[in-house]
Amino acid sequence: MVWRQRRMLVLALSAAAWLAAAQAHAQQGQGVEVDAAGVLRTRVVHDPTGMLGRQRLAAARASLDPEIARPSPLRMVSLTRLERLAAEHMATGQGLPDDMRYLAGLTRLSHVFIYPETGEIVIAGPAEGFVPDITGRVVGMQTGRAVLQLQDLVVALRAYPPGATQMPALVVSIDPSPEGLERMQQFLLQVGGRALPGDTQQIVNGLQESLGLQTVRIEGVPARTHFAQVMVEADYRMKLIGIGLEEPPVRIPSYVSRANPRDVSRNALQRWYFTPNYECVKVSEDELAMELVGDGVQLVGEDQLVQAGGERVVSGRVDRASQAFVQAFTQRYPELAAREPVYAQLRNLIDMAIAAAFMQEYDYYGQVGWQAEVFRDEQRFPVETYPEPKQVETAVNAVWRGNTLMTPIGGGISIRPELALQSARLLADENGLLGTLRQEIDREDLDPERWWWD
Repeated sequence: MVWRQRRMLVLALSAAAWLAAAQAHAQQGQGVEVDAAGVLRTRVVHDPTGMLGRQRLAAARASLDPEIARPSPLRMVSLTRLERLAAEHMATGQGLPDDMRYLAGLTRLSHVFIYPETGEIVIAGPAEGFVPDITGRVVGMQTGRAVLQLQDLVVALRAYPPGATQMPALVVSIDPSPEGLERMQQFLLQVGGRALPGDTQQIVNGLQESLGLQTVRIEGVPARTHFAQVMVEADYRMKLIGIGLEEPPVRIPSYVSRANPRDVSRNALQRWYFTPNYECVKVSEDELAMELVGDGVQLVGEDQLVQAGGERVVSGRVDRASQAFVQAFTQRYPELAAREPVYAQLRNLIDMAIAAAFMQEYDYYGQVGWQAEVFRDEQRFPVETYPEPKQVETAVNAVWRGNTLMTPIGGGISIRPELALQSARLLADENGLLGTLRQEIDREDLDPERWWWD
């Protein structure tokens, strides 16, 4: 709806309201929490002097195995050995040691190797010592990059188990209800052309009230897992950046800063999705080794229209501001992931999902006679221990700057590993280096109780 004298750009999205930015030079960490009713909200933890971070780092350095704390360009983890030893720890009732929980400090899953002659499947990637940051998120001591977690890998293995014939999509979507969208349309009609700058907060409150809580939909993985929570957090915090309610640590101009009223329908629903870059799998000629290449994550957009009854249909329009936002987000994603751990965590989830799907597709399980029976058993290896995120509050941003009134942000995450494994997308090991690397990995003198090595 376009006002004759003053026009306001208002955006609402499926996310909790974001706290104001911390004072200049203050250090802070950002995360989420889910209350007893299943409503997910953001939280900010402040560490103005950096003392809390330094204390955690000192404690981690004092307690970690020096070998694990030493950075490694390629650390190997034997999944078959790890499961056996993890099962022994779980059987004692003492839980897992941190080196197992955080996969010996891997910050990326870059390779998968199989050794049929010894019955082993090995994953590998760069690694370093690890420490919980001020929000409790575990990151590398040197780089600050998010560390892989065994519980997330177990979720991926369960999503793509041995012997299954289908590869489900892993999906997160945070969306307003049809009823909320209809109420919003009615509210906008009531506002009409009467709005003035002094009415901004009233309009924001009216949009939040009319839209109400928005629904979280999770498919392909159990909702009560860390895996699911990371996907939800990455999704809605991306949208907060898009509407200008969260300032990213790298330069990504928001959608709201670029939007032009001539390019936007008054009932347009912008939708942005995280997906893998599916041309990411390199396979050795003998199919005994796989490498994940590239940064793995891209943001794509889809303009949709909200109909009078709250239904959504693809509009077919191209919104240049939306297109510029998703392109900038994709281009700066590696830098963003290096500075904001949740985006590195999302990239790690994608890597683990594709690796697990690859192991299923190429029957690595059958080749080594491993069924991952412990990892696949929730009773023996519980990972569904998190509160389920069911709803989020609507956050609204309003800016007076000669634009039209625009409506919510939607979208989500869609991971379809089978697309990365299509023959047309697979990358060949043309120079044979991947196969050579597999052969050069030394496992001859490993202690039977050793499940990781450099």
